[in-house]
Amino acid sequence: MRTEAINYDLPSELIAQEPAKKRSRSKLLVMRRDSTDFCDRQFSEILEYIAPGDCLVVNNTKVVCARFFARRHTGARIEGLYLDEPEPGRWVVMLKNARKIKPGEKIVLFDRQKRPCCTAKALQRIGDGRWELRFDTNKTAEQVLEDIGFAPLPPYIKRPDGGDDAQTDIERYQTVYAEQTGAVAAPTAGLHFTKPLIEKLKQNGVKFAYLTLHVGAGTFKPVTAENIEDHQIHSEKYCLDAKNANIINQTKTAGGRIIAVGTTSVRTLESIARHGRVTAMSGSTELFIQPGYEFKIVDAMITNFHLPKSTLIALVAAFTGLDEIMAAYKHAIEKRYRFYSYGDAMLIV
Repeated sequence: MRTEAINYDLPSELIAQEPAKKRSRSKLLVMRRDSTDFCDRQFSEILEYIAPGDCLVVNNTKVVCARFFARRHTGARIEGLYLDEPEPGRWVVMLKNARKIKPGEKIVLFDRQKRPCCTAKALQRIGDGRWELRFDTNKTAEQVLEDIGFAPLPPYIKRPDGGDDAQTDIERYQTVYAEQTGAVAAPTAGLHFTKPLIEKLKQNGVKFAYLTLHVGAGTFKPVTAENIEDHQIHSEKYCLDAKNANIINQTKTAGGRIIAVGTTSVRTLESIARHGRVTAMSGSTELFIQPGYEFKIVDAMITNFHLPKSTLIALVAAFTGLDEIMAAYKHAIEKRYRFYSYGDAMLIV
């Protein structure tokens, strides 16, 4: 399939720059698979579409405050994104404006108040904008990032120097059920849930199952290949334990629906499903879901509105049909929905 088939034009003012004032007051576009009948609702009204005995599968990954700022000895400003800590004190990061950095050079990192906080030595450039840094500290990466880190918002959300209200982004670019630290991007479909809404759903007989997929920076990588089949998708680590696998399997056996909250939950479930059931396991997935894919276990999904020519919109197109998802996006633009990470949601049943 040509990548241009999942392209669309979006007015820039519809790219959400701030979260909704209240999580569950985002708009909700409800659509049926293989249909172009749309219903415009509010996210809190999702209760009307989820029946007792259904199971919502959510991704409980926790976003690391991975964005940081530093300066070279020349005074040149650097922006970084933490990716991994393969061993204590050695980080793998992505760096912007780092073309002139030399191995062995020291850089100064700043805290959220823009004060010098610590130093790191550039060890080596490892390609695709990534570097290895060495920190002279006994603190873990998570502890250092508590001082220097900002929410790793995607580049289309503008926060020069981290913004004026970093704490709001740290709180709102995180689901209320986040637990397992390791993501450098949020599973954004889950941002609309509040604890009271989750409690109401449970009281109505809706089950919740939790899995973990640590969302990586590759989730924002556009498809540049002319044909979507030629795109090399990123790999992400996942885990589903026995308790939650049993909840999912029992739901299926009883005739309930598996409703995946977000493309990350879809990707994980479809990576491990066999014959309509899942098994507890952990590992990495490079599953690329695109039109023509046959879903094994997911019956419905909640998702945000994704970037054009992205693997995420390809996944949703595989679930709804290409013409149907492009019609839904056209409807959302006409109705002035808010798009992308801090934007509104869809429920596809």
